Amino acid sequence: MKTTVLAFVAVGTGLVAVGPLPARAAPTGDDLTLDDQQTVSTPPADGTFRTGPALAPACTGVPIRTTDNAAKMVDEAPTGTTFCFTAGWHRITETIHPKADQVLAGNSGAVLTGSVRLTRWTPNNGDWVTTDVLPPAYAQTGQCEDNTANICYLGEQLFLDSKHLTRVATRDKVAPGTFYADYAANAVYLGSDPAGHSIEMSKTQTAIESGATGVTVRGLTIEHFATPPQGGAVVLGLGWRVYANDIRWNHGVGAMLVNADGAVLEKNHIHSNGQLGIGQYSTLKATIAANEVSYNNTDGFWIADWESGGIKTTWSSGGSVSGNLVRYNRGVGLWSDAYDDSRTFSNNQILGNAADGIRYEIGRNGVIADNVISGNGFGTGRGSGTSLWDGGGINVNTSSNVQVRDNVVANNVNGIAIQSRTRGSGPWGTNVLRDIVVAGNQVTMRGGTTATGMVQNSGAVIPAGEVALNDNTYILDSLSAERFQKTGQWYTAKQWRATGQDTTSDFAIGKAVLDATGLLRILPAGS
Repeated sequence: MKTTVLAFVAVGTGLVAVGPLPARAAPTGDDLTLDDQQTVSTPPADGTFRTGPALAPACTGVPIRTTDNAAKMVDEAPTGTTFCFTAGWHRITETIHPKADQVLAGNSGAVLTGSVRLTRWTPNNGDWVTTDVLPPAYAQTGQCEDNTANICYLGEQLFLDSKHLTRVATRDKVAPGTFYADYAANAVYLGSDPAGHSIEMSKTQTAIESGATGVTVRGLTIEHFATPPQGGAVVLGLGWRVYANDIRWNHGVGAMLVNADGAVLEKNHIHSNGQLGIGQYSTLKATIAANEVSYNNTDGFWIADWESGGIKTTWSSGGSVSGNLVRYNRGVGLWSDAYDDSRTFSNNQILGNAADGIRYEIGRNGVIADNVISGNGFGTGRGSGTSLWDGGGINVNTSSNVQVRDNVVANNVNGIAIQSRTRGSGPWGTNVLRDIVVAGNQVTMRGGTTATGMVQNSGAVIPAGEVALNDNTYILDSLSAERFQKTGQWYTAKQWRATGQDTTSDFAIGKAVLDATGLLRILPAGS
């Protein structure tokens, strides 16, 4: 099929197509359809987005063997030393605190693990039990999706032959593939026969963290650390560079940037962590680029509205999150929250996350540009939903001076949601929604209640002129469908334009799909 690009403009009360057309008269009115397939974006296909230890150069320096005490060796070496972890499992029983300009690097197959092996199992009423392996009981932090059981915060996870087991809340719920940790009795109950298998329990909280500057971490697999909620297995500091690592199956956050001005986190595969892939706090001008961040929140943190999912930045200034592949996380894909200033989200692929693709909340001077955002927001559970209050492909919430431009937003629970809420005051005064520009985006909305538009509560009315949508292209299931909303009122495309929004935008009928090569395409109606 011929590939073509069509433009749509308003003529009178209808819409007509201009530019390349099939060999027939141009359609008019509300029956407009796409007659040829249109390529709208070219994100890399699966298999071409490369991250992880294979991208790191070979290491030459002081070897750290699997039998060595890595933390002690690093502590005793001078600044600027390069350490090379040899292939194999390095059991990290205490946090490694690198000095300024030290390099912690791995040769092929080097794994830093925070787990211990559990070998003393006794049959117990159809299950198996081991004792004296847990820390004393500790208080809950964070919020769980299951806020009745409230067990997501517990950091000691079990792995059977490296497979993550599911924690249950009570002894009677133990079944194959699950475990129960009784902290009062200091006993762990396992539902699968451990005979002939390796059983590991995460124990050490943090792999690498220090206040030193200029540290490099590369070429390592970092797994099974019992990081607390909002804590990172790797905690970046000032001027750090952490690249080409595999950071996985840690309980809290995979990589955390804290007071990490100018740090660079790039080309890592950060996946399957219990709460969040990447977090950032109190940091100036850091770069988060070219990482794959996927399948995070394995331990059941609140999907809709707590810090879970892909990447979250907060209380920071400047810096960019660009060129990342953020997919299949149980939470928000990219989230800027609570006094982020001048945050840029650009050129990311954000696919299939359970909550919003991008959420920009209580921030200012933000740019959300040139991202591909598809299939997000369909998670179910506490606080999830389909209204504009619940978000969409892009959600701008009570923020000011935010540009949303040149993104492809396709087949999310909603298109672009602009929310004005009563959110109190902070360092910039009263938190309000002001000066939002949405332009140059391509938004596909088909079926159900999917919509683009604005919502507000009674204490946060949006003044006229503070939100402007224009020069966008909307791909709809029908031009008569009500796919636009303004503060509770629903509109068709023509009615929406009459409100003063999207007067220079284009509207068409079609659907967006990701093909086998990773291209996002617009197909004609009826395909």
